[in-house]
Formats: sequence, C-alpha cells, structure tokens
Amino acid sequence: MTDQRAQADTLTYTRVFSAPRELVFRCMIEPEHLTHFWGPKGVSAPLEHIKVDARPGGVFETVMVDDAGGGRYPTRAVYVEVAEPERLVWTETHSGMTMTATFVDLGDARTEVHIRQTNVPEAFHNPQAQAGFATSLDRFAAYVGNLSNESG
Repeated sequence: MTDQRAQADTLTYTRVFSAPRELVFRCMIEPEHLTHFWGPKGVSAPLEHIKVDARPGGVFETVMVDDAGGGRYPTRAVYVEVAEPERLVWTETHSGMTMTATFVDLGDARTEVHIRQTNVPEAFHNPQAQAGFATSLDRFAAYVGNLSNESG
C-alpha cells in the first residue's frame, strides 16, 4: 500500500488486493460484504445499519460501532458515479468529503485500487486517522483475499 498527501485537502491511497476486480468492486457495494470489513480495527458495521443504493444519486449509509465502548459513528454519502467494475465516487453529506475509488485489473486475480479523497476534513489528516484508515484497508484485503481463495 502506498499513501501520499497530494494537497492540503486531499489524501490518496493505493492498495493491491489478491482478488479479481469484479469481486473487489462487489464487496464495496454489497452490505453482506461491507459488514465484514467496513471501518478501522476495533469497530464493527452491523449489517442492519448498512444501506446501499449503488447508482448516481443513490445513498450509502452505515453506522460503525466501537467494539470496546459502544460509541456509534454514522456515515451518509450520496453516489456521484457508479461504473461497475471500474469506478465508484461518492460524497459524504456531513463532511463534504468526496471519495473516488478506481479499480484496476492487474491480471492473475489481482486488483489495484486507487482511492482519492478530496475536501478532506483536517481531523482526517492526522497520523492516527490515517493509520485507522489503513487498518480498514487491511481488513478489506484479508476479507476479499479469503473470499477469492474460497472460490478458486
């Protein structure tokens, strides 16, 4: 994974997943998958609190729950672009942050995902927040890698 800070309000991440592009993309838009990895280490995203309407203008909603203290962290975003299996773009309604994910088929059942976050709130630039996001990507990689191994 590579992380870099391109501009003051922009964060970028790149990660290679050991799974086919179509599977990686589906995991990002299906609640049954999202519940297994959404959020940083130490939180869960209960299936009953995940709603996905993956189309331009559709809504993505989730509530992350702190496993230790029970704190709840809701997120609501509106999809700007859904181009399966190449690209997802959404904007969070509470922060105005826009997330663009591009899925690149590397062959050999590997997918490179480029994530670009713009209009990023200052709190998300601190090392702790970025480390938390990295653990979310770690959880995603482990989950999708296991799925890919199970299917063949």
